[in-house]
Amino acid sequence: MRKQILIASLISVLFATATSGRAQDGGAAPLSVKQGDDAAALTPVPSTRAGPTLQRRNPRYRLQIGDALEINFPLTPEYDQSATIQPDGYINLRGLPDMHIAGLTTPELVEALKKAYATQLIDPEITVVLTDFEKPFFVAAGEFNTPGKIDLKGTTNFVEAVAMAGGIKDGGKHSQVILFRRVSDDWLEVKKLNLDKIARSQRLGEDLQIMPGDVLYVPRSAMGKIGKYIPTTSLGIYVNPFLF
Repeated sequence: MRKQILIASLISVLFATATSGRAQDGGAAPLSVKQGDDAAALTPVPSTRAGPTLQRRNPRYRLQIGDALEINFPLTPEYDQSATIQPDGYINLRGLPDMHIAGLTTPELVEALKKAYATQLIDPEITVVLTDFEKPFFVAAGEFNTPGKIDLKGTTNFVEAVAMAGGIKDGGKHSQVILFRRVSDDWLEVKKLNLDKIARSQRLGEDLQIMPGDVLYVPRSAMGKIGKYIPTTSLGIYVNPFLF
């Protein structure tokens, strides 16, 4: 039960804390995968909500709770300081009120600090170095032998990610591994992958790269229609913690 709760919590944290620097998409209607397909034949289905706003390519890392920073003032080193982002998203600053920085990129933080310290320094020069931060990871859920939060080190493809999660249990659907990938604050992209087909293929293009924050889910039984894009609030419908 503790393991079930841990994995469920990891997935909740993953999709609750991820932030976005997004580019607008054309708003195409969501798509669904027909039973028996391997993410090839997609058919439009009606949607009652606007389409997803797609994620910008190569987004900057956004600061998270627990990240540690070195804030340096090359021209006024007496202001140099270290800071750790507190559970409420704030950091303590020398000579200034606490500042909420969770969700900012480091360039955005530098600009915010320059504005804050402009009351004490003339054209302050400031650099920020991340000394400890959330390492890239993906989450393996469902019928994996060793489900949970798994660190990403270098380029990892889908077959390698399955191996890192200990492979799929007997009874797990090798032909219907579900990939959930965030494309905006409110939407997830969904892909249905056939592990057996991809593993047998000699074409590298058949395998896809796992991205930080991805969730791989292996059901016990065949899943019905599932849209290509789903609201983040629907994740629990597909990833039931009691199946882990």
